[in-house]
Amino acid sequence: MPQLLVRNIEEKVVRKLKESAGVHRVSTEQEHRRILRKALLGPGAKRAALKEYLRQMPDVRPNELFERSPQPEREVAF
Repeated sequence: MPQLLVRNIEEKVVRKLKESAGVHRVSTEQEHRRILRKALLGPGAKRAALKEYLRQMPDVRPNELFERSPQPEREVAF
């Protein structure tokens, strides 16, 4: 995969990049890729990771909807 080396970046820009990476809980390098991808390809360029998708799901109540009914005991052969 190609690599980019960016020189002579202002300290303020680097500081903001690090802050943004911290907010998104990713490395500075990953945040740099995310910003470039969004700026050049648009916000929908890459689908969100499954973890992010699940975080966005609303809390569903009541939990009884997901409970299993008791299962009869059975012998298990090893």
